[in-house]
Amino acid sequence: MGGRPSSPLDKRQQQYLKGQVDALLRNFLPQYRRQLAASILRQISRELGPQELARCQLLHSKKLPRVREHRGPLTQLRGHPPQWQPIFCVLRGDGRLEWFSHREEYENGSRPLGSTVLTGYTILTSQREYLCLLDALCPDSSGNHTQEELDPLLEMPMNFPLFLQHPFRRHLCFSAATGDVQRSWRLALQGGIRLRGTVLQRSQAPAALAFLDAIRLYRQHQGHFGYDDVTLGSDAEVSTTRGRTGTLRNPLGPQQRPQSPLLQVLTAVLMRELLPALRAQTLPGLRGAGRARAWAWTELLDAFHAAVLAGTSAGLRAFQPEKDELLAFLERTIRPDVDQMLRLRARLAERLRAEVQGPLESCLHRKVDAQLPRVTQMLLNAVEPALAAVQALLTQGMDRLSRHLRGRPLGAQLRKEVYSFGEMPWDPELMQICYREAKRSQKCLGKLVAPLGFLGTQSLVFGAQDLTQQLMADSVATFLQLADQCLTTALDCDQAAEQLEKVRGRVLKKFQSDSSSAQRRFICQWQICIFLPFVLSQLEQSCKAELPEFEGDLLAVGSPALTIEGIYEDVVRKVLLQRINRELKKVLGASDVSCTLDGCLEAPWDQEGAGEDLTGSWAMSVNCWEVGEPALDVWDGSWVEQHPPVSSCVWAG
Repeated sequence: MGGRPSSPLDKRQQQYLKGQVDALLRNFLPQYRRQLAASILRQISRELGPQELARCQLLHSKKLPRVREHRGPLTQLRGHPPQWQPIFCVLRGDGRLEWFSHREEYENGSRPLGSTVLTGYTILTSQREYLCLLDALCPDSSGNHTQEELDPLLEMPMNFPLFLQHPFRRHLCFSAATGDVQRSWRLALQGGIRLRGTVLQRSQAPAALAFLDAIRLYRQHQGHFGYDDVTLGSDAEVSTTRGRTGTLRNPLGPQQRPQSPLLQVLTAVLMRELLPALRAQTLPGLRGAGRARAWAWTELLDAFHAAVLAGTSAGLRAFQPEKDELLAFLERTIRPDVDQMLRLRARLAERLRAEVQGPLESCLHRKVDAQLPRVTQMLLNAVEPALAAVQALLTQGMDRLSRHLRGRPLGAQLRKEVYSFGEMPWDPELMQICYREAKRSQKCLGKLVAPLGFLGTQSLVFGAQDLTQQLMADSVATFLQLADQCLTTALDCDQAAEQLEKVRGRVLKKFQSDSSSAQRRFICQWQICIFLPFVLSQLEQSCKAELPEFEGDLLAVGSPALTIEGIYEDVVRKVLLQRINRELKKVLGASDVSCTLDGCLEAPWDQEGAGEDLTGSWAMSVNCWEVGEPALDVWDGSWVEQHPPVSSCVWAG
């Protein structure tokens, strides 16, 4: 498309970025060390307290979120100059996108032409919308594109585009053969984007929780109090452009593939800080005009991003041994003294609350109380219809199994139906009904909370979508296990169907209980994310200056797990939670579940037991049948037709 920079980065730019990365790490890592200590203390105190998950009625599925592998031919705009070329694309189950010259290269295990994990991307399916986005990247003062060189984007070979746009990376432009193919790829890619973007948010690991807190506090010290989507991130990425040898290109030379799951977020934080300066320094000298210039700018941004990623990766890798030693030391030293620490924290919190009570209550009365009911209702509008859609889909799935069973199916047909039921949480077409409901109020909510400094509506929508998938997975696992327990070879198909209907009623009751609690926790969590940074910013001048006088009380403990700033935030959060719980009681009614300092921030997915399958023996039996294990002989089709009992081993999803 023209406008390609003569070289990605010169030495001056590389040195500038290295200096910025070094400065970021110098300021961030001390904060990270303190939050690691605080996170270990929270984990230990949580272990000693009541277990919130014990209240759940549904079984907790151990299956981690995943994406269905999706593959097929597409056309991609690539090369220099860019041209539309046929490729074979594969979306892996972990949300990694790869593309090959031909299907045979994929089947033979050859290296892909390119690959990327989908962290931070958004997908567009409108050519006009994408061209407007390019126009906005590098505005043409004349507003005239008629004199540009021939634009390959205007010579789309198909009418079904798929544009993957990233704020700091090269854009990926694909085209599908039909509208149905475009839709299936759009749903699959959206699932991959969400999966990759919420890895840290789903984690319960102390290091991940500490990292998110450290990012938040680092940004607060930079003057950015509002929650936003900067923490959407997952595994580290490297530059995806491959040379003919298949090796990855990087403007700073060969780099080891980074493994830290925190790297992408930290890179995004620095890129956002640097972006205004980078635009001012490089755009005036960039060749080309209009969209060609915008395309060149995305390629240059990709080089900046790769350099920042490489530098940040090196810094985090160097810190890793220290972090491992620190976590072990903190666990060893905090656990014996945890009771003393918690008592001291409680005493200091009481004194701090008395100190800040006046300004805090005044701020909440003037700037929060009027907004709280509207934000609560908007959050309810985001999550309630999505959970209702989950219940409707779940009911339909259970009813379909009962009807199918009454029809005396062959074993293979029954296994297929049960397998489809077990796959419901991972079916993008089916779950799209729920995901669409969660996204419906995003724009209205964004307008409502933007004056409060909250810019994280995409994270919020992803959280609601994750919640619907979690509840569907838990419900499916519960149904399969309960059915497995009650179905025996002594039952015929009609009797088995009656048993399934009883299981259906039990599962729906459990779902309604858990979804009600989950809805309350979800609203509470996002009210904290919306209002707490805003309140802290309002109290910055009046209350923060009083904190140093309390530092002496912590010297005797000598542990980094307790900080006055952390206790102060807990005080503000606790008072805010009292108001939130009162509002939730008005809107949702009384409940034995209330939001606590830790409970409202509980991550939805259990990261332990990754890869375990708790859907009962149904799924395991189906896997056995598929490879010709003896279980297949039990369900020979002709035997089923003559005598249709239902063995518990049949119910495998």
